[in-house]
Amino acid sequence: MENSEKKHSLIEVWDTYPGVRNTSREILNTPSIERIIGEMFAVGEFYYYLLNLTNSTLSHHHENILKLHGLKEYPKNLKEVLDLTHPDDMPFVIKAEQTVIEKMAEIGFEHQLYLKLSYCFRMKTASGNYEMFHHQAILTMEDESGQPIQAINIHTNINHITKENPYTVLVTGISPRNDFHQIKLCEFSQSNNFFENLTKRETEVLSFILKGFSASEIAKALILSEHTVRSHRKNILRKTSSKNSKELLKKAFEWGLL
Repeated sequence: MENSEKKHSLIEVWDTYPGVRNTSREILNTPSIERIIGEMFAVGEFYYYLLNLTNSTLSHHHENILKLHGLKEYPKNLKEVLDLTHPDDMPFVIKAEQTVIEKMAEIGFEHQLYLKLSYCFRMKTASGNYEMFHHQAILTMEDESGQPIQAINIHTNINHITKENPYTVLVTGISPRNDFHQIKLCEFSQSNNFFENLTKRETEVLSFILKGFSASEIAKALILSEHTVRSHRKNILRKTSSKNSKELLKKAFEWGLL
């Protein structure tokens, strides 16, 4: 399949989403960017943009998209962002999006506004090289019949942390949901990394640790004692064979925990 055909196929993935119309609709309301970003994870330079799912147009770009990719103007359509993706990673990206839709159908589309998806792939940077980026997305708006019409995407450059793609799709819940679904796309991965499964609570604590929260801050956020938080941290480090938070961060990306 030619690269241009792969990109067209990705755009069509969301066109097959149950109920999504292929007609253009103007989005009049903008979600609170601060609220959405608070649900996302960024440990490097990042940017975001809003995606109109009905016509693949982009808006409300964060200015870093110009700097990170060496662009002279903001991309107006999803295809312009896909043009930055490494051609060899396009089959994985298409499969990842299909996997997300299947998992959302399994969970229930009535919960779609409270689910976050994430995975990694390479993108061309201002230097002309392809570097590893962490992609996260949340559906932010649906119409009166429950059809999704808008999403916010955030891309974080994690090349300074790892150049290894775990080829894993993560679908997690955002407040008030606590879903955690890790799907390894084995047809793309040859990794033999294994780790002892984390509990849902440990996964919650892990996300706060990697955002730089202290034990007291995590305890307050999750309504736990500091002693309990420290016990969870100790168990997380043991299960992932990590010596410290820096090593834990690297493994979290490489093993598809984020």
